[in-house]
Order: sequence, then structure tokens, then C-alpha cells
Amino acid sequence: MELYNLTIHELHEKLQKKEITSLQLTEAFLKRIEAVDGKIKAYITVTKEDSIKQAKEADKRLASGKDITPLTGVPISVKDIFCTNGVRTTCASKILNNFVPPYDAAVIKKLKDAGAVILGKNNMDEFAMGSSTENSAYFVTKNPWDVERVPGGSSGGSAASVAAGECTASIGTDTGGSIRQPASCCGIVGLKPTYGRVSRYGMIAFASSLDQAGPMTKDVTDCAIMMNTMAGYDPQDSTSIDAPVPDYTKALTKDVKGLKIGIPKEYFIKGLDSDVEKAVKDAIEVLKKQGASVVDISLPHTDYAIAVYYLVATAEASSNLARFDGVKFGHRAKDSKNLLDMYCKTRDEGFGPEVKRRIMLGTYSLSAGYYDAYYKKASQVRTLIKRDFEEVFKKCGVILTPTAPTPAFKIGEKTADPLTMYLSDIFTISCNLAGIPGLSLPCGFTKDNLPIGLQILGKPLDEETVLKTAYSYEQATEWHKKRAGVEN
Repeated sequence: MELYNLTIHELHEKLQKKEITSLQLTEAFLKRIEAVDGKIKAYITVTKEDSIKQAKEADKRLASGKDITPLTGVPISVKDIFCTNGVRTTCASKILNNFVPPYDAAVIKKLKDAGAVILGKNNMDEFAMGSSTENSAYFVTKNPWDVERVPGGSSGGSAASVAAGECTASIGTDTGGSIRQPASCCGIVGLKPTYGRVSRYGMIAFASSLDQAGPMTKDVTDCAIMMNTMAGYDPQDSTSIDAPVPDYTKALTKDVKGLKIGIPKEYFIKGLDSDVEKAVKDAIEVLKKQGASVVDISLPHTDYAIAVYYLVATAEASSNLARFDGVKFGHRAKDSKNLLDMYCKTRDEGFGPEVKRRIMLGTYSLSAGYYDAYYKKASQVRTLIKRDFEEVFKKCGVILTPTAPTPAFKIGEKTADPLTMYLSDIFTISCNLAGIPGLSLPCGFTKDNLPIGLQILGKPLDEETVLKTAYSYEQATEWHKKRAGVEN
């Protein structure tokens, strides 16, 4: 098998045995990016010189035998929403076209400290607002399984780079499904940890009470390895949870005997693709054969999730994006008559249509006379959604659902209808509103050979049970071994 198709744990073994060096590995991935990224367009920026330098450092570490982690010398990519010291960070927006941060985000620092090699920054929906990576100010990323289809979003570049073998793993962000939905579309594993489990310091904010960083990998083992590095308390993030971090790889056992799996009736609805429904129901049977039992559950406020999300998220976006005004950093409009004119022109030139739409929605819902009717009401219903999960977790250990109602759709299919696009996240949004962990992993393919994702939701800070369930299912099937056949 080609090196670019291998997992973190497989490459770690080869590096440990001195079968290959990190420099050789990094050069192989850079060659792969050169060969296929013209077709896939997963990267906004490739940091060739930096990655070669990091690989040489990793080789020194491997030779000394000190401070070696499972990520030492392994090439990964990162969504272009994380600040990277000395490397352009755009959020796929014209307003940050030339922004070069003077520091690393907490997650980037942790990955660098572990010895990972960062190959570059991935394309995304502008400011993480979208479900298809069609909202990037630069270009549309293609799905490696079918280049006429979207890779999902907003972490579409990250998902596509993993699926196309342009990196071993990636990190994305998830505000309403932006790790899990593209993972489903691209046939990889994506985990949104519990809100506050991974530091948001240096991660450019979309909606602060919903955003969470997480790993995107080729299998569940790699997901656990990445979490071991990424998770943990950070005093620089006021929402960070001060709780001990377990060794997630120890949770990877095939033992799900006695585990109660909740199946919510609200997630198997009219409009659910028949191939998706069959694959998810087959996955439930696999886990039953392994000793898990199934409990029918109800999450009654699911119907309100989309409406709540698009009030809470847009209100927070309106507040967070106010800082992009052309004064301290980023794009600034030329030939302005006065300060107000400069603000207006800068934001008009810098933001794309979807970002403008969400800022206007959020500003409207926060305005005098509308706050109580919209934002306040949405916050109250959000509490009810959270309580739904608290109640059902008294009856089961995890919840199983489809990740997305359909496989990856065609590029341009939903761009004219924002509401149809918003419904792509119908099964992932509640998880963010409740702040619980959620994982997507491959559970089959459609008749058109498009990947299907199975979503596993868990209790707050119980990523271990989520990973154990996912691993148990994965080891009983072969889906994670399939690779997208991207050729140059």
C-alpha cells in the first residue's frame, strides 16, 4: 500500500523501526499534494519549506529516542481557521487574505510539541459558515470519491485532504456539524469533542458557545491518538474544562457487551436517503451481534434544532465578526471618504454572500425589540434540547443516528437555496447545542459508490464510550479500509 494511504499508527511503526524517515515521508506527501491537489483543491496554503524543516527536527528526535509521541514525524494538515505563527491564516475569506498571525493556536502548539509535521492549511467555507465548502472566497474543494460532488463543510478541505491521501490526518472545527458532516461525505472518521474539551485559543471564532476543534482521521485509532494530544485544560480559553484527560487509546476495545444504544425516532424521517437508512440500520445490527442492546428513545425538541441554531449561531457570528473592520489587521478598503465609509466598504469587499447573510440575520435577532422574541427564545429552547439528551442518557450509553440525511450532493445543487443547504446539518446540530461529543465513521456506500456516515453521540466528557463503540463497529467491518481512487 502507498505511504499516503497509511494511518498514523501504521506510519508511527515504520518510523520507529527506521523503515522510513520523516523527511522521506513528508517529501512523499508533498509529491502527492503536487500530483492530485490541482484536481481536489483541498489546500489554500502548502507550507513546503516549514514542513521539511519540521520533518528534519522530527528525525533528530526519532534518532535520539527521546520525547517520541505517536505523532512524531507524521505529516498532517490543518483547517485554515487556526492561527499559525508566520503562516497566512485566511479563514477562506478575502478580509483575511494577507493575515499572518504572530502566534500559534493552542491546538497547533500541542501538535508541534508532539512532533507532528504540518503540511499546510486547508480550504473551508468562509469563516466556517457552510455545509459544502462552496462558500470559500478562493475555490470549491472537490470530493475525492466523485469530483463533481462537494466534500461537505465547513471543514471540507480537511476531510478531502485525508480522503485523497494528501495528509495522514487533519484537524477541523465543528459548530453545527462541520467535522462530522464532511467526514461522512468523504468516508473518514471525524470527532467533535465535548464543548470545552479542546482549547479554542487561537481558533478564529464563528459562534463561541458552539465552536469546537476536533480530529479528522482515516480510522478510529488515529482519532484517539489525535485526541490524546489535542485535549486538555487551557487557562487561555475561558470555556476550557479543567478535567483530567484519559488515554483515549485505552478505550479502544471491542467490548460493547451490555452497552445500551439509543435509537431516536426523530432521526429516521421522511427524506432520509434509502441507502443511508439501510447502512445505518445494518450498522445497528452489527453492534447488536457484538452484545449491545438497542433502546428506542425520543428527542422531542429535535424539530426546533435548525431554527435555534440559526438564531444562536448567527447572533454570535454578528458579534464575533464585528472585529473585522479594516483597522488593526486584514483587508482595508481604499479611497474611503471617512471612517464609517471605510468600515462599510471594507466589510462589503471582504465578506462573501453567506457571511453577510448570517451577520444580517444575527444583527437583526439581537436588535432592540427583537431580542426577546428571537435570541432569548432560541436560548430557552436550546436548554430544552440539552435536557432531552440528559433524559435519554439515563436510559442508554450512546445514541446512534445517520450523520447526514443524504450522501455528498453535486456541486451547485443547493447554492441557490440556503434553507435546503442548512438542512444538510439536521442530524448534527443538536449535538453542538447540547455541547456533547459526537463522532462520524464510515458505515457503507451508496449504489453510486459514495460514502455513508454513522453518527455516535455520547454523554458530556465521555468520548471514551463513543470511541469504544466506534472502534467495536469498525473492527467488525471493512469500510475504513476503502480508499478514494484519486489519480493525477
